Amino acid sequence: MSDETSVNPERTRSPRRGMCAAILGLEAVVLGLTTPVMVMVSDVDASVAIAVGVGLTVVCLLLAGMLRREWAYGAGWVVQVAAIGLGFVVPMMFFLGAIFAVLWGTAYFLGRRIESERAAAWAAWDAREESGEDAGPTGPASTA
Repeated sequence: MSDETSVNPERTRSPRRGMCAAILGLEAVVLGLTTPVMVMVSDVDASVAIAVGVGLTVVCLLLAGMLRREWAYGAGWVVQVAAIGLGFVVPMMFFLGAIFAVLWGTAYFLGRRIESERAAAWAAWDAREESGEDAGPTGPASTA
């Protein structure tokens, strides 16, 4: 295996990480906007609303950047449960939290599937390259 293929960005780019980070980014906006709703509509104390709303927003943004680590995906599931649980304070969050949980699950499981299929395609390409067959100029993506 040459140095070029070992550092090829196509091999290391994670579709799961990208999709899950996008979901967390969008969810951060929604969770941040729950702060004024908790204060004005649900009569939650401002300090509690800020701690919960802004706290969950910051957690989402930090997790989006930490998705290179496998544990961050587990923490993302915890955020989904917290977003749904926020529905006990802001009832609309039952619905929005469920939507984001479905989006998170879809991004997580679809991303894992893409990663495993991509790994299998790269392994087949490497095997063809090592056996001397023409595997294409840039890897498995060039054969599609």
